[in-house]
This record gives sequence, C-alpha cells and structure tokens, in this order.
Amino acid sequence: MHITINNQQYEANEGDRLLDIARTNHAHIGYFCGGNGICQTCYVRVLEGSELLSPLSEEEKALLSDALLSEGTRMGCMAKVEKPGTIRIISAVEEVKQMVETNPLQLAGYAAKMGREALVKFPETMQLQSKREFDLWQLFSDIVGGIGNAFQLFFQAFTAPLSCDSQHEEGCCVRPFAEKSTASEPSCSSNKGKITTMTRAHIAA
Repeated sequence: MHITINNQQYEANEGDRLLDIARTNHAHIGYFCGGNGICQTCYVRVLEGSELLSPLSEEEKALLSDALLSEGTRMGCMAKVEKPGTIRIISAVEEVKQMVETNPLQLAGYAAKMGREALVKFPETMQLQSKREFDLWQLFSDIVGGIGNAFQLFFQAFTAPLSCDSQHEEGCCVRPFAEKSTASEPSCSSNKGKITTMTRAHIAA
C-alpha cells in the first residue's frame, strides 16, 4: 500500500508507525527523542484516511489537546497504519517550512498556538511521563540518532534546489553547498572560455 507524506508517496505496510515510514524514506518530520514519545516534535496532521490508522491511544490523548485532535493531529511515533487505503498526512515541521517560504508572518501565531496547546496538556503530559519506564542507554542512543537525523533533514529541506543565476555566465549553475564540478560537468571557468571563443568568432564573422 501507499501513504502520502508531505505530498510525496511512499510504500507502507500495515502495522508501520507513521514516524518509521517517514524516517525510512527521509521525509521531513521531527523526532528529536528518537521516537520515544518525549519531545513531541513528530506531530502530523492527517488530511485523509484517519479511519485507516490505529485508534487514539491513552498516551496520545494525554499529549494532544482537544483543539489539536479536532484538526486531525496525531503523534507520528504512536499512530500506526492498520488498514489499506489512501492516507495523506503533513508533518508539523513541513507546515513550518512552508510558512517560512510563503508567509513568515504566520510563524508567530503558529508558535503561540502550539505553545498554548502544549500548556493546556502540561499536567497530563508530566503525569504520563513520570509513570513511564525507559531503558536509559537505549533512550540516549535513540535521542542522539534522532537529533543527528533531524539536523540532516533540516539542512536538506532548507537548502535551495539547483538554480541558475542570471547574473552569472551563461551555462554556469549555482549549487548551494555543492561539490566541485567534475569532468563530465563543465565548470564556470570552462563555460566562460567557451562563451569568449564564441563571441570572438561572431565578431570575426
């Protein structure tokens, strides 16, 4: 079966956590705690197919406010695919990225809203976390791995795609953080030489 995450379609199996599907396919999603339900950065909003996911767990009910639940928000580290069908979700970090790109003025309101909803559930969240037992070494390993992967995805998401600058020489493309050009990929200097030669030939003609 397939699932669409942030407008990209991926393979999924029944029983898979939304977070694991996203991580396997390097989709843009938060998971600083490594998927242990602590950091609450793996929020996703279900756009279609909520009935195909696992029912809300008691943990999710303790972490997510009624307002967020009414918007279709789930915890990526807790919600699982249970039935085949069409599922579409967007991650909270992807929504933030889109705001940065299209309307940064929305960020203040969004941050205030998420902070308010987290504050509403703070007592229940603390009560839940105090009762949980963790393998501390495994937790530490998950957190380190989660932070590393999250930073990698952050840079991938915010690095501009391949683009050409009209102010540069014709045929010279600018790649942010790109490696040096290879023999099969002409560099700016080689293009410049070609352009100069073509110009001289045109003048001579």
